[in-house]
Order: sequence, then C-alpha cells, then structure tokens
Amino acid sequence: MFKTIRNAWAIPDLRKKILFTLLILVVYRIGCVIPVPFVDTAALANDALFSYGSAFAYLNTLNGGAFANATIFAMGITPYINSSIIMQLLCVAIPALERLSKQGDDGRKKIATMTRYLTVILGLIQGTAYFFYLKGSGYLQFSQGFDVWFSAFVIILAFTAGTALMMWMGEQINNHGIGNGISMLLFAGIVARFPQLIYQMFPVSTDPLVNAGSYWKLAMNGQYKYYALVPAFIVLFLIVIWVITFMQDAERRIPVQYAKRVVGRKMYGGQSSHLPIKVALGGVMPVIFASSILSIPSTIQIFVTPTAGGFWDKFFTALSPNGWLYLVLTFLLILAFAYFYTTIQYNPIEMANNLKQNNGTIPGIRPGSPTADFIRKILSRITLIGAIFLSFVAVVPSIFTLCTKMALTTGGTSIIIVVGVALETVKQLESQMMMRHYKGFLD
Repeated sequence: MFKTIRNAWAIPDLRKKILFTLLILVVYRIGCVIPVPFVDTAALANDALFSYGSAFAYLNTLNGGAFANATIFAMGITPYINSSIIMQLLCVAIPALERLSKQGDDGRKKIATMTRYLTVILGLIQGTAYFFYLKGSGYLQFSQGFDVWFSAFVIILAFTAGTALMMWMGEQINNHGIGNGISMLLFAGIVARFPQLIYQMFPVSTDPLVNAGSYWKLAMNGQYKYYALVPAFIVLFLIVIWVITFMQDAERRIPVQYAKRVVGRKMYGGQSSHLPIKVALGGVMPVIFASSILSIPSTIQIFVTPTAGGFWDKFFTALSPNGWLYLVLTFLLILAFAYFYTTIQYNPIEMANNLKQNNGTIPGIRPGSPTADFIRKILSRITLIGAIFLSFVAVVPSIFTLCTKMALTTGGTSIIIVVGVALETVKQLESQMMMRHYKGFLD
C-alpha cells in the first residue's frame, strides 16, 4: 500500500489529486472543531448522552467528535447518505424517476440535483431536532425572549449550512480528488477518534489522573481481568482487519470461452478468459447505508424525553450501538443493502448480451437467457456470502463489548469503513497509474 502511494506521488496528476483530497479533509477537520454560536460547548461535552455505547456516541464517532461539540459539521454526512438511499429507492419504485435515471448524463444530473435538495431538507430537520435538544437541556446561552428565536435561526442555519458544505466537499473529492467523497469524509472522522481508543487501552501520560481511565491502568490497579481483555481486543482488532482485507480481494471467476472468428485475413478469438465477480460487491457501501438508517432513531430520541424504565427508554436502549436490537437490525440491513446495491449496479441480462456480442460463452451454458440466469444465480450466492461476512464483522466487536463490558469508541462498522475505504482508495490509485502506463495503439 505504501509503495503504491509513493509511486502515485511521483506522478504529477495523481499528486495534485492526492493534495486536493488532503486539503478537503483538512478543511473538514477544521470545521469539526468550530462550534456554532450561542451554545455552551463546555457543558455539552460533559453530557452523559454522549457516553460510550450510546447511539449519540456512535454518531459522534462517525463525525469525528463534531456532534458532541455542536460544531458546524455536527450533522455530518449522514443526511446526504440518507437522501441518496431515498432517491435510489424512489428510482426503483417510481417509473418516472426510473426513466429519468436512464436518460444519460442529463437525467443523472437532475437526480443529483434532487438528492442535493433532499439533503438540505434532511439536514434542516436534524439541525432543528438538535437545537431543541440543546434548548431543552439548558445548553443555550440565552433562554428566553427574542434572543432564543435569533439563536434558533443562527444555530439551525449553521447546522444546515455545514451539511450542505460537507455534501459539496464530498462531490469535489469525487470530481477532482482520489476515492469516494462520502467514504473519505467518514474515514477522516473515524480515524480522528483513534487516539481516543489508544487512550482507552494504554497509559499515554505520566499524569496519574489522565491515565486513570485506561484499561491497562485498571489492570495494574487490581482489576486483573483487563490483562487478558486488552490483548484479546487487540488480537480481535487485527483479525478483523485481516479478514476484511482478505474478503475485499476475494472473487469468483466464471470461465469464459471466446469462439474463433475471421475478419478479413485475420483470425480473432479462440482464447479462454474469465469473468471476475468480487465477493464484497458493494464494498463498504452496505455498511455505510445501514449505519445511516440506524442513526434515524437517534434523531427521534432528541425530540423526546423517555421516562426511565418506560417503553421508549427500553426502545432507545435496545437501538443503542451495544443494544441487542441494534445488532440484529445491523445484520439484516447490511444483508438487504448488499442485495440492493448489487441489483442496481449489476445487470445479468446486459452482461450476458455483452458476452454474446463478443462471441463469448460460459462452458456448459447456452448463450442468451440461460447465461443471464446462470450469472444471476452466481451473483445471488456471492452477494449472500459477502453480506454475511460484512454483517458478521460489523457485530463481532459489539458482541465483544457486550460480553466484556468494555466501553470502546470503535466498533465493527467503523473498522469496516476505515479498512474498506483505505483498500478502495489504493486500488483506485493503482488503476489510474495503470491507465497512465498503458500503451495505446498509436504508440
């Protein structure tokens, strides 16, 4: 990976793209520490609602700490992800939008414009919800009169503008940078919380008050179980990274035989090849989609104040990242979005037609409809294997947390996003370097 980055840095065009992406990520991290006005951020940072294991703590991890500090990027990129999911579902369900999406670049631009408008609307709703939580919890500097309404206007507008700015930065990375813009912003936010994970594991200072919360320090102070749990977590962390890396590169190769054909005085074809189908077809997108959908209950929780021990209190507890219902829904949603993403990205009929037009056949399978059915069956099985893998990796660290009662800032979903985005970015660099070194027919 480091060799690929070093080689890409030596190419001027790729170096500009890398620097542009880094510049956007730096701007994003600066925005994550600029608080909105009229909020007592010092008191908000100590709110128990952001304690480890809660749904808000998970959102805070995805946003790189911006949510708990009420910064301009507190809403994160989640509204844009949710709006993208909604528009993709509507394109499947509404014939008019489906026809629009198939009208080439013009149709896709109109869909993208609708997605942007919907993102602003969702950001406005979430920003309003967060403002009412700040107001109800007494974190505003003004509590009555015209000042409250002016504060509401400024705070909600700042949150919504931050969402729109993040959406714009993600699109700029897509157009002028390296990697997927949404994934890169999520990657930067999660990585920014890794020092907190190290702080939780090991002593990082000579000050005993600073080290009091680390699990290794607790083990030294008599809680000997952490002598085993801390190394166990590190081993689990490394195993999860290895499994993700292995599965991202795994693929099912369908053999393809091309028939011989004569064009003029030359003979073409006759060689054997294969049609590669990756096990993790959707990459990290099913995980990102599932985590975004499961963040909706957290937004609803801002509006209500559940009674301790009541139905809603138990409901939101179950939907916290360490709750049993959250784990089940994560597993099921990743499965569903893996199949959904595969359906909209791969068309077995089109793949079969392309093979037929190029005189290619799968040994033992007739061209046309039988080939499409065979590819569809392979896609279904491969997607199931990849989705189960993603779901399993996403919930294993949370199950470890439930069993050991260790409050960790990084879960399985975060690890999948970080490792998956890193691998996909490196592959994109490799493909662009390969295109630049490819000799065309004029060379």
